[in-house]
Amino acid sequence: MLNKIQKAGVAGAGAMGLGIAQVFAQSNFEVVLYDVSNEQLNLAKQTIEANLSGAVTKGKLSEQQKNETLNRITYTTDVNALVADVVVEAIVEKLEIKKQLFEKLAAINGEETILASNTSSIPITRIAKEIPHPERVAGMHFFNPAHIMKLVEVISGVETSETVALTLKDLSIKLGKTPVMCKDSPGFIVNRVARHYYVESLKLLEEKAATMENIDALMESAGFKLGPFKLMDLVGNDINFAVTSSLYESFHQEAKFRPSRIQQQKVEAGHLGKKTGKGFYTYPSKT
Repeated sequence: MLNKIQKAGVAGAGAMGLGIAQVFAQSNFEVVLYDVSNEQLNLAKQTIEANLSGAVTKGKLSEQQKNETLNRITYTTDVNALVADVVVEAIVEKLEIKKQLFEKLAAINGEETILASNTSSIPITRIAKEIPHPERVAGMHFFNPAHIMKLVEVISGVETSETVALTLKDLSIKLGKTPVMCKDSPGFIVNRVARHYYVESLKLLEEKAATMENIDALMESAGFKLGPFKLMDLVGNDINFAVTSSLYESFHQEAKFRPSRIQQQKVEAGHLGKKTGKGFYTYPSKT
């Protein structure tokens, strides 16, 4: 099936979606990047151009390759334009909204189109439920920033066909990524294991056992590239909190996955991290 994939659709032009679109375009696929917001699409276009220009400056890409990559991406607010051989969904981490989108994607695409979700925590089986031909629905979970991070989790739901899962594995390799195969489970592999990197750090902060600066410094000295609070700011506190909340519910409110009130307040205040200029830390304005 890999040879049949010539065009990719990406739903959602946020940090993950734009990165996924860039990865496909750099690997010679035609790409349609969709978002409901023209403003978000314009920001995505600027970010992709900046990413590619940075690669040119570092000698990792030629100017011609940069321009060819940019020319492969079409930006649209029309969901009906998401007709492709594979569509990767990278929208808000809410099951009902994802299901509504997948229903639209199934209606406008043929049954051979692979419908993949970049969800961090929602079981693929729940997303695929009631979607025609659920065997073509799978997880294709990239990591932020998608154009740099090598790992991709390929997740099989209960109905996902082995052919579709293996095709996504081969596709990931073609994109220059390192795929790992896993079965459907809340949080899959990485987010289930890594969740406590955030949750336990937030508990320490709640208990005033240590400052966030000290926790970050200690974890970085132990070999982590970013401390948990710096990483939450990079990912986005809204996204991180949503994933923790999703896992908490999926595991029937098991205490070890309890979301933090501190992080909830950050989200409610709009302190989402680097993308808003303020999270656990304050960041210089881009303007």
